[in-house]
Amino acid sequence: MRKLFTLLFVSLFLLCGCSNASNDNGTNEESSVLRVGMECDYAPFNWTQVSDSDTAVPISSVDYADGYDVVIASMIAEKIGREVQIVKTDWDSLIPSLNAGAIDCIIAGMTETPERAQSVSFTTPYYESDMVVIVRKDSELVDIDDIQELAGYNVLGQANTTYDEVIDQIEGVNHMTPLSTYSRMVLSLQAEEADAITAELPVANGVVAANPDLTYVVFAQGKGFEVDTSVSIAVAKENTDLLNQIQEALDSISQDERMAIMEAAVNRQPAVEE
Repeated sequence: MRKLFTLLFVSLFLLCGCSNASNDNGTNEESSVLRVGMECDYAPFNWTQVSDSDTAVPISSVDYADGYDVVIASMIAEKIGREVQIVKTDWDSLIPSLNAGAIDCIIAGMTETPERAQSVSFTTPYYESDMVVIVRKDSELVDIDDIQELAGYNVLGQANTTYDEVIDQIEGVNHMTPLSTYSRMVLSLQAEEADAITAELPVANGVVAANPDLTYVVFAQGKGFEVDTSVSIAVAKENTDLLNQIQEALDSISQDERMAIMEAAVNRQPAVEE
């Protein structure tokens, strides 16, 4: 689904050692806490807010994390007998942090790729979607049904993700320099710097629900992006026991439950602030 990650500095993080809470393999197997890494800036999968709620988890003395990933993480932690701890982590630092033992797993809208699978292990997908583009409601792009109709337009993606990689499937597109966070992408679109931004369908639903000046385009069959839009949970290679526990817990969450959790996350996510 999302995010083609560059693994250039993983070995450097592996040499940095682990905290006292980790064992020699960089895992946290004996802890009663499940440390889950995510950006907390990728609604409706995960975001940061200042108020507490039934679904939110504190990440500092003043901030809370919420979203689809947070609810899934909380459910999995409960099922395996641990207390969830959300560790707010930049996207590019997620896999290095996992392999350095700073977190126990990644639940952050990450797609399994051959490159990532060399460094970490993945569960089966916990959500699947489609790739669309978000545009302004007053744009002439609202009625397109083929990605090739974006030729000549400014199209923006997120750095080190498949959101950015798929843009090159559009012939003659003006592939803008990617931005580091999705909230910045939305602001660029609203500022008319970008004509379209790439998104998974649940992300697009959430962005449009929170920003009435925007809408999204779903492409006709065979005329959209060619991309894997599933997301999975990542665990360190050597931590097979935790991987198996998480997989078993994930298998007990039905597809209907997952869809309901996502719908609820979309409905309560905050708007992107200028």
